[in-house]
Amino acid sequence: MDMKEAAAAYEAGSQYFLNLARAVTPDLMDVHAENEWSARQCIHHMADSEAQSYARLRRLVAEPSGSVIQGYDEAAWANEGKLGYADSSVENSIAVYGAVRASSLDLIKRLDESDLEKFGEHTEAGVYTIARWLETYTKHPYDHGDQMVRATKGQV
Repeated sequence: MDMKEAAAAYEAGSQYFLNLARAVTPDLMDVHAENEWSARQCIHHMADSEAQSYARLRRLVAEPSGSVIQGYDEAAWANEGKLGYADSSVENSIAVYGAVRASSLDLIKRLDESDLEKFGEHTEAGVYTIARWLETYTKHPYDHGDQMVRATKGQV
């Protein structure tokens, strides 16, 4: 994997999601596609997920191979009212998302191809390499960005 191309792909995903998140108008923020999250829920999820990914990447880089990479129950987080997925403002979550993605991008740009095989032991997914992390979090913004497009019927 060419690291410059990987960094560019990661950055493109970040911008794709940020552009959509910033374009959602208040009247579309809570619209749902069938059996999917609203834009508000997607934005809050992405902030939480990316904060987790930020810590995971650093653990994979700095800690000994096989260190534990903790999973979390994203549906439980989304359903916990105190976390505000259903009704809180998205401004802070957009800022968190943008900041942690930018910081992770800085780190990705410092990685060598040999770093991609460093691994941890994910509590749900087993062996979890930096290469797998990079693939997952390069795709993740598109998954939830596309979900927001479906929820708003293409109006963002």
